[in-house]
Amino acid sequence: MCGIIGIIGHEPVNQAIYDGLTVLQHRGQDAAGIVTSDGRKLYLRRDNGLVKDVFNERHMAMLQGNMGIGHVRYPTAGSSSSAEAQPFYVNSPYGISLAHNGNLTNAHVLKKELYRQDRRQINTESDSEILLNVFAQELLRQDALHVRPEDIFSAVEGVHRRCKGAYAVVAMLTRDGLVGFRDPNGIRPLVYGVRETPHGKEFMLASESVALDVQGYRLVRDIEPGEAIFIRPDGQVFTRQCAKNPRYSTCIFEYVYFARPDSIIDNVFVHKARMRMGRKMAEMVMRDWPDNDIDVVIPIPDTSRTSALEMAYTLGVPYREGFIKNRYIGRTFIMPGQAKRKKSVRQKLNPLALEFKGKNVMLVDDSIVRGTTSGEIVQMARDAGARKVYFASVSPPIKFPNIYGIDMPAAKELIAHGRTEEEVGQAIGVDRLVYLPLEDLIAAVSKGNPRLKDFDCSVFTGHYATGENGDYFAELEALRNDAEQTKREKNMAAIDICNSD
Repeated sequence: MCGIIGIIGHEPVNQAIYDGLTVLQHRGQDAAGIVTSDGRKLYLRRDNGLVKDVFNERHMAMLQGNMGIGHVRYPTAGSSSSAEAQPFYVNSPYGISLAHNGNLTNAHVLKKELYRQDRRQINTESDSEILLNVFAQELLRQDALHVRPEDIFSAVEGVHRRCKGAYAVVAMLTRDGLVGFRDPNGIRPLVYGVRETPHGKEFMLASESVALDVQGYRLVRDIEPGEAIFIRPDGQVFTRQCAKNPRYSTCIFEYVYFARPDSIIDNVFVHKARMRMGRKMAEMVMRDWPDNDIDVVIPIPDTSRTSALEMAYTLGVPYREGFIKNRYIGRTFIMPGQAKRKKSVRQKLNPLALEFKGKNVMLVDDSIVRGTTSGEIVQMARDAGARKVYFASVSPPIKFPNIYGIDMPAAKELIAHGRTEEEVGQAIGVDRLVYLPLEDLIAAVSKGNPRLKDFDCSVFTGHYATGENGDYFAELEALRNDAEQTKREKNMAAIDICNSD
């Protein structure tokens, strides 16, 4: 999962892109990058680290121009080397920079095809570089000296024909403007906004609407699945549907976990969707466990707060903040490596004993993935004096890996894979575990937008929108298991040290 942004305006955009990336930092903490254009030349800065660490005053002064794109990265099946920080760039045709959120499921096929058919060399393990080269090659086929909107849209049509998987993209042509597009299933989000200035309109593309809000842009709409948008430096905007059979299959995990609650994705307020999740969870508890003895509902910060508060309100029991969060520790779910995740849990959260002592506590979280974090938190609640510890997940059991840009591990490392709900509860050490059924989760999200009839729920069901086969999953499992990730991290750390020397 990554965060992307693109801005085209009448004044330097370096600070605006920086500010937008800090708002999207929750989508990636591994690396950050910005590339800007003054209409003639590009200016690029990218490296591993948080936004505030990658850019200093010298870097910001160097990023000249009224047009640019930015990216925050979290690694999936790739490495965490700084060589894979985005945006990427190719000089032909027109000089194209690109930032990508998602994952191509036919990346290896495309890599061979690009070399054998298009004579293009890929230098990293990132599928984003592959996507950039596919787009560049399709644009080169248009054979125009000056790029036209129809050239852009024909190139995106070519990307849709060749690429499988999930991709939300912002790209910049050095002299000609910004491009944004979404895969035909609309799995990853992309929004479009505008603001009025004394000099005229300025435009922004971003992963989430909150990046528009904080800088005074008005949300115009989501980019539709399969659609492309082209914005010229003079403010002309062109859009076109570029896919033959587009359909909404938005990743439902965006609403469960990844997106900020103050964002709107595909015309659904994330905050309201999470409220409905909490209400449905409470209704299920009252229906299936009417004689429950829950004394207090406590969220596991931060994502589950909205759902937990609504759950407590509907149940008619107190809501309490029982964990104090260290805000200088990153999101444990997106930390690479099991050892880092496990160590960081107790560094990140500290229980308030007075909220636990002698009480039957219902802990609420957005999901349970490996079970490492959940098990540690349950033990912390018991150590703080809880009489009984119950656990509510406002999403169903996660049994299958995600292949569309979320680093969910190999299936065998998912705690719910091959286990019953009771067995998962025993594994994480709770007195009772409850999951929100999938139909309730879908209803909670889709109520905000009747057009959303289908979602990517593959982590719960194992049904993938792009129809991958067993060979792909065997390869993915080899890349994503924790032992392999740790090995790759050590190798890439050694490479980075050599490069710095």
